[in-house]
Amino acid sequence: MNRSNIKLLDLPTEILFIILQRLDNMDALYSLFDVDTHRLNTVVQHKAFTTALNFVLLTSTDDILPVTDLILDRFYMSILPKIDHNITSLILESQSMERILRAADYPNLTKLKIYNFLDKIASSYFTGKKAKRKLNVYNSQDNYIDTSPFRRIFQEQIIDLSLVYKHGIDILAERLYRNGVHGHVLTFFKSLQDLSITGLPSLLTLFDSPLTTCSSSTLSKLCVFLNGFGECLA
Repeated sequence: MNRSNIKLLDLPTEILFIILQRLDNMDALYSLFDVDTHRLNTVVQHKAFTTALNFVLLTSTDDILPVTDLILDRFYMSILPKIDHNITSLILESQSMERILRAADYPNLTKLKIYNFLDKIASSYFTGKKAKRKLNVYNSQDNYIDTSPFRRIFQEQIIDLSLVYKHGIDILAERLYRNGVHGHVLTFFKSLQDLSITGLPSLLTLFDSPLTTCSSSTLSKLCVFLNGFGECLA
């Protein structure tokens, strides 16, 4: 047999799987999903490649950026709707998070990490409030809409949440809540077991605060910045 004529798809599925595992799963999905044989497509949709997806790019200067629009478009239109049942963990950047979360239902998503976080994101998505809007210009009837389009996922599914604040922002101009979003998040995310909020604007002050400022019946792990050790006693 002339071994020089052997192609990637001629390999046994087990060997093909091992080769693809050595690639970044995002690269494998972007490059190979729905582009060739049924066998290759079945392999690339395996849970080994689709359980945890990272839509964040780290630059050489440690800046956090979203993936390019070209990659995002392909995942949004072709990939995420077909593998969302496998996804349990997402790493997102705040600018593209809404589009990614709108791409599918994510029935098994339990872990979420958001980079370049801002207080205004909490006011937009981590809220139980509803707003009124007119159904149309010809109908005076008001229709109440949910201001958090991902309420079901956030409140019922997410048990592990990590928020990483954006670097280099004006803290005083950004701060919408006296104690950041800590209490706000614990109130809205009803199933949280693990919460991490990091970055300079995320400082939590408990002195002279109500006992209910940070309260949860489900939380087992908390990672936050405090003013000092005395805050732990508060």
